[in-house]
Amino acid sequence: MKREVGIIGAGISGLLACKYIKEKGFNPILFEAKDNIGGLWTKTLESTKLQTPKQLFQFSDFPWPSYVTTHFPTHQQVLDYITAYANHFDLIKYIKFNTKVQAIEYQASLPLQESHFWGGSGQPFNSQAKWNVSVNNNCNNSTEVYTVDFVILCIGRFSDVPNIPEFPINRGPEVFGGKVIHSMDYALLNAQTATQLVKGKQTIIVGFQKSALDVAMECSTLNGTKYPCTVLYKTEHWNIPDFTPWGIPLAYFYLNRFSELMVHKPNQGFFLCLIAILLTPLRWAFSKFVESHIKRKLRLKKFGMVPEYSFHQDISSCSTSTVPEKFYDRVEEGSIILKKAPKFWFCKDGILIDGEEGSPLNTDLVILATGFRGDKKLKDIFVSSTFQNLIYGSSNDIVPLYRDCIHPHIPQLAVIGYSESFTNLFTSEMKSRWVAELLDGTFQLPNIKEMVKDVKEWDEYMKKYSKENYRKSCIAVLHIWYSDQLCKDMGWNPKRKNGFFAELFQPYGPLDYSS
Repeated sequence: MKREVGIIGAGISGLLACKYIKEKGFNPILFEAKDNIGGLWTKTLESTKLQTPKQLFQFSDFPWPSYVTTHFPTHQQVLDYITAYANHFDLIKYIKFNTKVQAIEYQASLPLQESHFWGGSGQPFNSQAKWNVSVNNNCNNSTEVYTVDFVILCIGRFSDVPNIPEFPINRGPEVFGGKVIHSMDYALLNAQTATQLVKGKQTIIVGFQKSALDVAMECSTLNGTKYPCTVLYKTEHWNIPDFTPWGIPLAYFYLNRFSELMVHKPNQGFFLCLIAILLTPLRWAFSKFVESHIKRKLRLKKFGMVPEYSFHQDISSCSTSTVPEKFYDRVEEGSIILKKAPKFWFCKDGILIDGEEGSPLNTDLVILATGFRGDKKLKDIFVSSTFQNLIYGSSNDIVPLYRDCIHPHIPQLAVIGYSESFTNLFTSEMKSRWVAELLDGTFQLPNIKEMVKDVKEWDEYMKKYSKENYRKSCIAVLHIWYSDQLCKDMGWNPKRKNGFFAELFQPYGPLDYSS
């Protein structure tokens, strides 16, 4: 009888996991709460486009169709591409739609014992232990429990659980006389309802990442300068206007092996450490080169929006976003107002900014584009409080996953799609292939002590380069190094280019791992 693998979430990561698991001869059961596939791409803002060029955001064995000619496809084109992938590899039949997973619980005939190896034996399966997956059918509100041999969590981190800022008592949304919603709720509205919500209203948007910028553009389009949209932000970011600073593709600065030589990597040897030290001035120069392009093209100095830290820090923490076309033109004309607000509170008529309590910002509507709590969503899916605490880890550390997939102390379970990178699709595909090979017995995990040590090394790297944003587990500027570790585990040659100079200087992308 085939071993059954429960996969939670039919977004990109879940579909990839399903595809590679079934190719290894296992029986995947893919649970999806909605009635369609695509994850966060199923419901986005009308104006949302892909943030990275499509050549970086594609499946290694299923390129974009030739009729999609734009470098940054619309959200509908992305969803169509994902759907075509699922149909091409016959994945739909493995999906249980409208089936929301309520909780997962580990059931073993014997309690877990202290061991040097993952799950006691280091193996991905245990005949004496299973996972119970409790689900609710959204159509008839019935409940059911599935028992599987292994669980892969592909629940993402940019949906479902909004990150709502905390406010002092009597200074939160409850005292505001207008309406407060999260950008997640705004994205769920159809175009007509969204227009009715925003049109003719004073609107404040909190945040300065991609969702905040897109919502601000939609509001300014509807209301113009008569009812300008105010964007409250905590700190400036090196949001980019394009991927060709001064005409040179950004990938040549941050997506090749040479660029990674400038960075201190987890588990690196003395020689690589020395090279990173020697190339520190060049890393600084690369960052300044990109910054100069962004400052010039977006006129950041004119608007007081030059960040106090480097582009390299922003990209290392996955804190950059693509600026919508003509965003700063809207700022210049006055239909978008940028306002720095490290701290703010609500009052009856609007918002009070710390230090400016005498001048409240009167408004009708506040949209919180403040991100999501992916770590909380990951934690809450477990029944066991022990596993909840293990997966969440410490708020002072990264989420403790070996190879960004396996918790050393949680057996028969993997996580795919939690970390961030230049292109989450590419990273999720590499992880899915790695997990499939692990389940197939191609390699075995090291002992728990070694895995914990490796996680600690990555934690130190994140804190060194991502600073206060280390919890995002961003691997953007080390995606080749990360892929190298997975390739070596699977017994693959990590070097995918032809020739020394191509290997060193050509950018890496999904198609380099097509075979």
